[in-house]
Amino acid sequence: MAGAVGGWLWRANGTSRRCVHRTSGFLALVLTMVTLAGCASVPTLPGPPAVPATWHHLPPDATPAPADLRVWWHAFGDAQLNALVDRALADNLEVAQAAARLRAARTLVAHAHDAQLPALHVRTNDVINPDTSASYFLMGFDARWELPLFGAWQSAQRVAQGQAQSAQAQWRGARVSLVAEVVRRWLELRAAQQQAQTLDTMQVAWEEKQRLLEVRHRLKLASPVDLARVQAELAHLEIAHADARQAITRSAQQLAVLVGQNEPDTGWLDAGPQPSLGEWHLTSAPADMLRTRPEIALAEAEVLRTAGELGLSRAEMYPRVGLGTSLQWSVNVATNRSRTRTGESIFSAGPAIDIPLFDWGRRVANAHAKDHELQAALLAYRQAVLQGVAETEIALDELEQAGQRERAASRGARAVQVSANAMRRRATLGLASGLDVQDGLIEEQRAALDVITARAARGIAYVTLYKALGGAPWPASSPDPRSLTPVAAGAP
Repeated sequence: MAGAVGGWLWRANGTSRRCVHRTSGFLALVLTMVTLAGCASVPTLPGPPAVPATWHHLPPDATPAPADLRVWWHAFGDAQLNALVDRALADNLEVAQAAARLRAARTLVAHAHDAQLPALHVRTNDVINPDTSASYFLMGFDARWELPLFGAWQSAQRVAQGQAQSAQAQWRGARVSLVAEVVRRWLELRAAQQQAQTLDTMQVAWEEKQRLLEVRHRLKLASPVDLARVQAELAHLEIAHADARQAITRSAQQLAVLVGQNEPDTGWLDAGPQPSLGEWHLTSAPADMLRTRPEIALAEAEVLRTAGELGLSRAEMYPRVGLGTSLQWSVNVATNRSRTRTGESIFSAGPAIDIPLFDWGRRVANAHAKDHELQAALLAYRQAVLQGVAETEIALDELEQAGQRERAASRGARAVQVSANAMRRRATLGLASGLDVQDGLIEEQRAALDVITARAARGIAYVTLYKALGGAPWPASSPDPRSLTPVAAGAP
């Protein structure tokens, strides 16, 4: 139900003008509505959920010093990995999509209040009088400004900012996931290559052992059971070889997808040293690092957007007050009478009010629904923090346990190596057989496989921790839409 439009009208015909005043007390009503609008408040946003003061699974020597998440993968000391991460961040298609969505959202932030600003329209129309005495061509300008009362101005800004922050969180989440996947696949690739090389050495040892056993079998010094066991071990080695080759192919192909290309680089397939954290250990992990998680930032943006929508729904429950003006010209293009006037123009200006009287409770129900949605968003925000705390605690414990396993595997490998070296020296003195030497070599390679597996597991646990903390390159300022270059059409 709309109230009357009050103001002044000027009608022009040739050189004559006349002024008509329509309403008088309407301006007082408008001022009253503006005063009441100042009493309406927008929903209050809560503070961020609390995070733990410290982590329960930190190493004893860890300190709460500031930590830099931007280049955490440099701890592996692998220049090829560092270059690969840079390539992926520049060329990955999912990150490019997220960047394009971020540019779109930020473009709209600057226009969040356009609906509350004066608007100007030009219109044309042809009108026939109801008595079919004449036909007119109309052209004019209409200007209208609906006052952003009852929190509509701030609520509209919240909605736009929430959408922009959500797009930024998704962009950052894409970068975090990308870096973690690139590092993980590279670790898996190098581990599979090292496993393949170790299996090759082990296969040579088993084949030599088989040859020696065949000689002994011909001399009736070895049983067929011993020979059959060696043949079974060689079959198991073939299976392990196939698994390693499959892991190499899978990891290389997935890396190609991550860097936005059709096939892997040939250099990736050349076996290289396995990245290792070495003596690295966690020295700092302040709990507030958790706030960098994209999932938490996304939940926070959803709270902001939902609060803005709640404010807008509340504003719709109150009268809508605006100012309007129009200037119209009419030209008689056809007539059924001999004498008619042409070239008429009219100007009008004044306030307007739209008072909701009865709509079956739709506005109230919408406001209540938005209030429930805000409560759900707040609960989701808390849930995101709890989930982040749990994932980080689990990742801290897994990293610590993986480090212990790697150290234990390294100690075992060194002990086996000492034993194998001693066996080789005994063989040169004629105190041990060739079979003993090959058995020592096989055990040495098995211990090496344990080290490779433990080292890769520790590296992946390290990746999992920094992904849980939201670790990825984080520029000094969030990306400017003008600085984000879109992907060229037809790019792979």
